[in-house]
Amino acid sequence: MPHRIALGERTIAPPIHVSGPGGPWNTVCENLERDGSAVVFATWGEWLTAALSDSELRPLLGRDWQRYRRTENAAMRYCFVASRMVVKYTAAAALRTEPAALDLAYKIGGRPYIRGFDQIDISLSHTDDLIVVGVSRTGRIGVDTESAQRKISFELFHDHMCTPAEHAELTRMSQERQTSELLRLWTLKEAYTKALGQGLRLGFTEFGFGLESGDLLAPDGSPASRGEWAFATFPVLADRYLVSVACHDTGLDAARDTAVHTMLDEGFMGAVEEGLASA
Repeated sequence: MPHRIALGERTIAPPIHVSGPGGPWNTVCENLERDGSAVVFATWGEWLTAALSDSELRPLLGRDWQRYRRTENAAMRYCFVASRMVVKYTAAAALRTEPAALDLAYKIGGRPYIRGFDQIDISLSHTDDLIVVGVSRTGRIGVDTESAQRKISFELFHDHMCTPAEHAELTRMSQERQTSELLRLWTLKEAYTKALGQGLRLGFTEFGFGLESGDLLAPDGSPASRGEWAFATFPVLADRYLVSVACHDTGLDAARDTAVHTMLDEGFMGAVEEGLASA
């Protein structure tokens, strides 16, 4: 079952399957209007025919054209072009413009953004044949996906990814549930650090989640958010993959000001600073 966490009146809607350039982009726009965010997923094979038959592929890819042409491995090349097309089409739906009109660029660390449009924030994740793109008009967004069959060993990984509070919760669970919760926890932490723009620079033991409540927590289990964040995890493609989403709300009235501001959660950063001071 999907794990959906509400943020005030907001929820994160289930990811939308976009099996090609035809969308459904109207559903993406509806989710953005209602929730402030939207998440889409596709397989690169579903977009391959469109990529190979598009006579306007070069202007559509823009600065990514040369990278596409230089990628020698065919599978990597096709995955790359499909993922960039999904990003462009999703952003175009959010901005109500044509995909080729957008200039996709990258920040340090590889996070994509649309040059000249700070109204939206974008996150990209892919694994195996799955591509996931998140877009938000109310703040930062991060998405992550993993195969639902991936097994993460509690004994091997708990020291590297679990806070003391998470460890205590996990040890009370059956082994089967422990394995599934570890995978969900991994994708949630990946999504959150992507939303922050921190990537691997922020250790997974420096923040946590309540496995029952879904709340963002400090390592000792105390609250680390004042309600600015929403998190959710969904199974997609007949439960073959998990997709986790982290959404930040700047608190701005999106009807009047849709600019995206990079903003760390004050409660979480206070907890991190205290931990560093005591180290």
